[in-house]
Amino acid sequence: MHVVILAAGQGKRMRSALPKVLQPLARRPLLGHVLDTARALGASKLCVVYGHGGDQVRQALDAPDLAWALQAEQLGTGHAVQQAAPHLPESGPVLILYGDVPLTRRETLASLVAAAGDQGFALLTVDMQDPSGYGRIVRDAAHRVIRIVEHKDANEAERAIREVNTGILCCQAQDLRRWLGELKNDNAQGEFYLTDIIALAVRDGIEVKTTQPMGMWETLGVNDKAQLAELERLHQRNQAAALLIAGVTLIDPARIDIRGELICGRDVEIDVGCVFEGRVEIADSARIGAYCVLKDARIGPGATLHPYCHINGATVGAANLIGPYARLRPGAVLAEDVHIGNFVEVKNSVIAAHSKANHLSYVGDADIGSKVNIGAGTITCNYDGVNKFRTVIEDEAFIGSDTQLVAPVRVGKGATLGAGTTLTKDAPAGELTLSRAKQLSLANWKRPVKQPKQ
Repeated sequence: MHVVILAAGQGKRMRSALPKVLQPLARRPLLGHVLDTARALGASKLCVVYGHGGDQVRQALDAPDLAWALQAEQLGTGHAVQQAAPHLPESGPVLILYGDVPLTRRETLASLVAAAGDQGFALLTVDMQDPSGYGRIVRDAAHRVIRIVEHKDANEAERAIREVNTGILCCQAQDLRRWLGELKNDNAQGEFYLTDIIALAVRDGIEVKTTQPMGMWETLGVNDKAQLAELERLHQRNQAAALLIAGVTLIDPARIDIRGELICGRDVEIDVGCVFEGRVEIADSARIGAYCVLKDARIGPGATLHPYCHINGATVGAANLIGPYARLRPGAVLAEDVHIGNFVEVKNSVIAAHSKANHLSYVGDADIGSKVNIGAGTITCNYDGVNKFRTVIEDEAFIGSDTQLVAPVRVGKGATLGAGTTLTKDAPAGELTLSRAKQLSLANWKRPVKQPKQ
């Protein structure tokens, strides 16, 4: 099966320098969603018809499985598909999709393709209470589709029809090639309508079948930012509904944003305002507190993220307690029962089981052993302005508050660093190491007094 995606529109009503098909839905371009669905159908070849902002579109989404066809002038949907003709096969089904219609389900399109079969023709239609502006499906007395009439060209009786064309269709390549050559632009818009091929199919004795989607939202396109916002909410509600059906507890399904792939185990609980980007995996019985942001992260079973945590490219182990207001950056890997508390940042570090950093600390480029306690205000000084170095803290070490570890440095097993230490050399195992200036009290010292202005 070949897929042609029409994506040449300018999108003037977006009032944006970004081409319409690159406008983001769940942080992914509209056209990206359509391409994902087409690939999920197992398309053998994809052809994108592009126009306005073409270089931007190609740079953003180019891939080895894509062919590109330029529509320099926008002369209608039929004209757009004509530009894709050199990329069409000699035979086999061709599915026509639209780059600004991002929510059509794979299952809906699979049913449409199945209805067309190896020799036939199928249209995706919907019934609307108010079909104004849409092309109407005209049927004969036997309820067979005979043609589509655009709203501006329809008479009063035709405008009363509620079944409308979505523009999504599947037909055979050899037929499509022939019909494209017969299209004319003698209509109110002066454009070449792709919908005119329906009447040509009927003339050629080919039955035009129809299928309908699960919901009309699957066929909604985007023309302005208001419609884009509506589709964003539809998309998020659909994803929230799928999570609820899968057994995930959402404290408020209307307040969750999934901007990638979210995979949840059993008895997962997600509080309000959370954002998930990239691929996020949450294991059984984990709890995600309010307003957490997770990107490309793995959360282990029984872990708890308190509110306002940012987790990016990190692995949170089983039964971890994270936050509130903690930040785990790429390369952070936490084993089981690790505690990372408020205003603690961890980057490119491995922390073994049962270790804790509960307050106001930075752990970067470090290997932390088991049962280590990192006191408040601790910093691993990993960067000299040019290169980065690692800090190693072995099992059962105790790091006193306000300690700076100037990497590369190693703290031995069971060692203790006194509060306020600046460590520049390795600390021996089992010993107390500290570095402090001598404490002085100056007798007869007086605090300066502010001088009166002259």
